[in-house]
Amino acid sequence: MTNTITNEVKYAGLFRRLFAIIYDCFLLGALLFIASALVTALNHGKAVEPGTAIYPFFVLLLSGLSYLYFAWFWIHGGQTLGMKTWRIQLQLDAAEKNADAGIGWKLCAIRFVSAIISWCVIGMGFLWALFDKKKRCWHDLSTKTVLIDLRS
Repeated sequence: MTNTITNEVKYAGLFRRLFAIIYDCFLLGALLFIASALVTALNHGKAVEPGTAIYPFFVLLLSGLSYLYFAWFWIHGGQTLGMKTWRIQLQLDAAEKNADAGIGWKLCAIRFVSAIISWCVIGMGFLWALFDKKKRCWHDLSTKTVLIDLRS
């Protein structure tokens, strides 16, 4: 018998991706809850409502924290906490010329905005993974990234 080691890359499927997103939503929700509590305390205990002077800043704060949550983890290891739990990792597509460039803040911003668009179009951007041979969603395609399944 001969043991052959294959270096075939296994891509993460849609369901593993969605479970990681759900996990991250719980963690991100907790962070946004804390931020909202602090802003409410600074607003003399009143909720920040649309039409108030600080509402645009509040929306920017929550959006910025959401971006930072994902971008920080994508840049530092390619895995959010949800992705670590579900053993998937974000990587630049090896087939691309710039695969050695690394994941940076600009790429994360494009990926973050593209992922929001993927959700806003009735989830079609995510469903695209069911038809792509590398199981990529629209935000993967726009940033030339892939999600790798790290299970052995």
